Amino acid sequence: MPVLTDDEQATFLDERGILMRIAVVRADGAPLVTPIWFIHRDGAIYFTPREKSEWFACLRRDPRVSLCIDEQPHPYRKVIVDGKAELVHDIGNDDEWRDLYLDIAKRYVNDEGAEGYVRNTINEPRGLYRVVLEDAKVRSWRMPIEGEDPEGIWHKRYYGDPNIKFSA
Repeated sequence: MPVLTDDEQATFLDERGILMRIAVVRADGAPLVTPIWFIHRDGAIYFTPREKSEWFACLRRDPRVSLCIDEQPHPYRKVIVDGKAELVHDIGNDDEWRDLYLDIAKRYVNDEGAEGYVRNTINEPRGLYRVVLEDAKVRSWRMPIEGEDPEGIWHKRYYGDPNIKFSA
């Protein structure tokens, strides 16, 4: 099963424009998945919920998260992170991390657009969370690339017993 090396994973997580889907747990136990912007820095994934977002309330109550960072084009790379989100800066401390907020925006829009986005949303309170990769369960996968064996691309648990014969 092809997985990303540490260098490939870091390169992938640093690519511009790739969204992350964050899964949190609602008060009733139901999952909530939201596509969001993020930044990979210093061995952690940083993201910023707005104060009134449902998923911010979920994180305040229960910090467990699953993060899915993947891409549509071949080789279909993905990184899945299961861990606990840590609140780095709460509401009202935006001035302390505004540069990081700008860096997050610059991953998705050009510099001028990012500056405008931050300027236009500066009065919308938000927090800053991170998931430290070293403290989380991190899995990666990708399709085989040219020159690699196309067989065995799935985890072994997905393959049936070759000795079992099925009749049509």
